[in-house]
Amino acid sequence: QVRLVESGGDSVQAGGSLTLYCTAAGVDFGISTMAWYRQTLGRQREWVASITGGGTTDYTDSVKGRFAISKHHNRRILYLQMNVLKSDDTGVYYCSTTARGSTFWGQGTRVTVSS
Repeated sequence: QVRLVESGGDSVQAGGSLTLYCTAAGVDFGISTMAWYRQTLGRQREWVASITGGGTTDYTDSVKGRFAISKHHNRRILYLQMNVLKSDDTGVYYCSTTARGSTFWGQGTRVTVSS
């Protein structure tokens, strides 16, 4: 059974940094693509970053050069290092993966960036 649990969300000042964590159970990190999404009030959930089973990363344009997605295979933890945070980064961040034809989501962790 796939279970994703996010943590690390907090309130920070613009320009600051934060690391998000996603603890994953029932996911083969060597095969599955893992991703971070975020949802801001009044907007649809948007893709932020992803990492394939082989470690290839990709980012939405607005976070390139500021965010870094990574994973610890043995600990089954997905990370999102966020630097130079902006007020537009405020939202609830979700960890996600697709396995056996279904998409799974965590409960989300809230990030608030104040200017």
